[in-house]
Amino acid sequence: MPWPLLVPALVGLAFLVLPLAGLLARAPWQSLPQRLAEPLVLEALRLSLVTATIATAVCLLLGVPLAWLLARTTLPGRRVLRALVTVPLVLPPVVGGVALLLVLGRRGLAGQWLYDAFGVSLPFTTTGVVVAEAFVAMPFLVIAVEGALRAADQRYEEAAATLGASRWTVFRRVTLPMVAPGVLAGAVLCWARALGEFGATITFAGNFPGRTQTMPLAVYLALETDPDAAIVLSLVLLAVSVIVLAGLRDRWTGTA
Repeated sequence: MPWPLLVPALVGLAFLVLPLAGLLARAPWQSLPQRLAEPLVLEALRLSLVTATIATAVCLLLGVPLAWLLARTTLPGRRVLRALVTVPLVLPPVVGGVALLLVLGRRGLAGQWLYDAFGVSLPFTTTGVVVAEAFVAMPFLVIAVEGALRAADQRYEEAAATLGASRWTVFRRVTLPMVAPGVLAGAVLCWARALGEFGATITFAGNFPGRTQTMPLAVYLALETDPDAAIVLSLVLLAVSVIVLAGLRDRWTGTA
């Protein structure tokens, strides 16, 4: 490898790894078991895992059809639609939370109707956490699945259609299995993004222990009063993320 590439590559690696190493170096290892057993930590972890998983399921349900729409149709304005879909990637999460409040809040465009008609109020609830996480995480899934759909060989789909399969059967029996690695990759990235979501969650759902306080919010709260507790919570998030991403890496890349 030529040194003009090696040097910035090593600098980039150090830039990404050193903060994590600093976290490990400052961790209170002696009191770690006791801190991990604290009810606040366990409750925040449970809530984070549950809401991130539900948010990912919502993203799969809505995002896969949306990716198919962007990749396989000639819908007018697809470029504008694709840009709108990817806006949450670059939109500050706090702004996303404000936008969700304006639309789904009790006085929001759709939230007022939900409250008046069904008595449903999403902000500052566990469901609100799921909504916020799904909003910021769905673009990761859509981009991954759309890329997989564009790279898939459509001749197999055409052959299935020629043999009399309906479009739904072709999608379910041919297209979906072909793009399954892309769907899995997108789902994992989506889950990891939802697990670490902070800005939209605290703005739209608040920070109530046991109801809306996920791990990132618990880290923020602990950092102001107990830095060691914040480090422990951060380690838990880091460990869960690394285990999931490393464990599923081979399945979506096909490499060791």
